Amino acid sequence: MIVWGIVGWKNAGKTTLAERLVAHFTAAGLRVSTVKHSHHAVEGEPGTDSHRHRLAGAGQAILASPHRWALVTELHGAPEPPLGELLARLDPCDLVLVEGFKAAPHPKIEVHRPGAGQPLLAPGDPWVRAVASDGPVDAGVPVFARDDVAGIAGVIRAGS
Repeated sequence: MIVWGIVGWKNAGKTTLAERLVAHFTAAGLRVSTVKHSHHAVEGEPGTDSHRHRLAGAGQAILASPHRWALVTELHGAPEPPLGELLARLDPCDLVLVEGFKAAPHPKIEVHRPGAGQPLLAPGDPWVRAVASDGPVDAGVPVFARDDVAGIAGVIRAGS
């Protein structure tokens, strides 16, 4: 299982790039999974049975249907699990794209918007292998246009 991260500041376009990369790689026949970090609570749909079970105190709730299933685990004050623990729960696949988890030690593509005024992560993170930007930047690693999905995918393929 190959793991690559998509990192950057809020509203830089991480989710859009991750979505496009998933479509690119799955169209090429790869099995792709994703892990998304959120700073917000993951609640589920309020009022649904599984949400009600969780609120009643269930440590885990599985929602299953003929089309998909989902598992929600309550931490009950325990620390957030590290990325490695989450990756270990995934089914086997060819590629995992991780959105967020900036500090984790895995190869990353940084998504950057120079106009947003946030600093580049690449100069301080040896795991950033390329930058996807909507403007010119001096990153010390290859820089691609944010919509150059084929070019960015090439970096992932070459580094895997």
